[in-house]
Amino acid sequence: MAVVDLRYSTRSLTEAAKERRRPQPRAIRRRVDVYSYARSIVRDRSVSRLACDEERRARQRLRTDLGLVRQQLNARTDGRPAIARTDIPDIIPARHRHSALWLT
Repeated sequence: MAVVDLRYSTRSLTEAAKERRRPQPRAIRRRVDVYSYARSIVRDRSVSRLACDEERRARQRLRTDLGLVRQQLNARTDGRPAIARTDIPDIIPARHRHSALWLT
């Protein structure tokens, strides 16, 4: 993208000071790279609502998984634990809401 700026050169500033007049800016044309990011222009609330819903679902999944593990650990058969502590399944952590902001 080409951008035109008005700039004061050192030469125009010194000449204007000698002649006791206002300096004249010169038009300078520059090439600028412009990057566009997803959702940068549209500022609607739909993304934040989707992120909030996704975060809530992730917390619910985490609570459900932890409840199942707790039930298995507390279950007893013949006075012994029904499951060994080494057999505990991995629990996937809840995702942060920024993942929804970037993935939608």
